[in-house]
Amino acid sequence: MDAVERAETRSDKGLVGNADQGGWRQVTVMATADWDQVVEELGNPVNPRIRRANLLVSGVTLANTRDRVLMIGRCRLRIRGETRPCEQMDESEPGLRKALDGGWRGGVFAEVLDDGQIAIGNAVTWSD
Repeated sequence: MDAVERAETRSDKGLVGNADQGGWRQVTVMATADWDQVVEELGNPVNPRIRRANLLVSGVTLANTRDRVLMIGRCRLRIRGETRPCEQMDESEPGLRKALDGGWRGGVFAEVLDDGQIAIGNAVTWSD
């Protein structure tokens, strides 16, 4: 995963340039608060890039948010479910899969509802 300051979104597709276009898991999102808990549990600093989520957000809780709409700037993402960690997590960092498992700490996957642009510093809120 390559970090970028902004990304283009396409409705029903996902992020422009992302390998996974369309389908059920268009975008993966992880909360910084959950990542911080994972790092504390592991007991050593771990770069969040190894989690391989598309977006790392702060200011919201992602647990139990299926079917809610997350706003990042003016782009809407419908949360479809919990992202469960796979064995590749332990290949990157021993113990990471277990630390991410449960309580939605591995983040969520979502569908993109709007064409637009998201960028570092955009407000992240829940749509009513």
